[in-house]
Amino acid sequence: MTAAGTENIALAMLLVFGGAKIGEEIFERLGQPGIIGEILAGVIIGPSVLGWIAPNQVLTALADLGVMFLLFRVGLEVRSSELMRVGGTALLVAVLGVVLPFLTGWGIFALAGAPQIESLFLGAAMVATSVGITAEVLARKGLLELQASRIILAAAVIDDVLGLIVLAVVSSLAKGQVNVLELSITGLLAAGFTFIIAKWGSSAAGAIVPRVEARLQSQESQFTIALTLLFGLAFLATVAGVAAIIGAFLAGMALADTTASRARDLVHGVTELLLPFFLVGIGLHFDISSLAEPRTLLLTTLIVVAAVLSKFVGCGLGALALGTTGAMRVGVGMIPRGEVGMVVAQIGLSLGVIPKTVFGDVVLMSVLTTLVAPPLIALAFRNASTGKPVEQFKLG
Repeated sequence: MTAAGTENIALAMLLVFGGAKIGEEIFERLGQPGIIGEILAGVIIGPSVLGWIAPNQVLTALADLGVMFLLFRVGLEVRSSELMRVGGTALLVAVLGVVLPFLTGWGIFALAGAPQIESLFLGAAMVATSVGITAEVLARKGLLELQASRIILAAAVIDDVLGLIVLAVVSSLAKGQVNVLELSITGLLAAGFTFIIAKWGSSAAGAIVPRVEARLQSQESQFTIALTLLFGLAFLATVAGVAAIIGAFLAGMALADTTASRARDLVHGVTELLLPFFLVGIGLHFDISSLAEPRTLLLTTLIVVAAVLSKFVGCGLGALALGTTGAMRVGVGMIPRGEVGMVVAQIGLSLGVIPKTVFGDVVLMSVLTTLVAPPLIALAFRNASTGKPVEQFKLG
């Protein structure tokens, strides 16, 4: 690598990391979730405002690593047995949180006279949930042990599997052919991988990890094992058809009972380095100029409001067994779309079935739902307590 190349990377990392931490500090001092400041830092230094930096492959790779480590870190604080106990409620939350947003997104564009496939892709983008944003807010508040938090995490995992199936069906329709057998195998493989790791991953890790660690000479052998499992399950998750972050989360859960504080501290340090690239990366995709036209502004506003309400109502209805407060917490926790909605839009654009204007609408919806979610989550959980010191669970 040339000196100029190294200099450019160092500058990019300075702008992203430094900007994120300044934004976080400002919003924390204002009594607001710090991650809002980190996302807005991306808006400010990105193409929409100052134009100092734009999304690129290096930043995207760092962002992907950041959200993987975030979900791995959260997984280390959650025991699989606790998630399995809320599996029934989480399944209902995930199903209603997929059906209602999909029908809402499809209906908006269908009523506007858009082509059928455009309407279907908007519905598919509305299905997505970015669990990383909610997980970070709850982790910072030390609320991962609450029943509502566990349901959100479990529902988000199921949501990813269901979202994969919806996206696969819609993409097949866009290509003009639907292979039912292939879609069925994809769905079963994704669901099977997720269930097997969630159900038996912890017991397997408890039996194997101590033996492997005892044979290793490295000072940080447990950290080495943890990262190997993290990347291994993240890769296998993509092979199974689900997101790499789900594999990372499952890896964390599998190691929750066997990982010592030293390895957890090391994971925490890596996450603190990489997470700002994920949060700032969301802000970098925000395009203020696309809101200049009144019609675009109106449509985007309608899509964002529909995206927020459809997830809140759908997931909240699925969690009514928790009572009104619990249902409201689950509903707001499933609102952010983040990078997942952008991926769906990118697929639709690459297939040539949605125009750039619709792609822009979906990206804005993904960014704006991610921005409004943290204060709503903080408000919904404002009186919540696990009864334990926040420091025990504080991850950021």
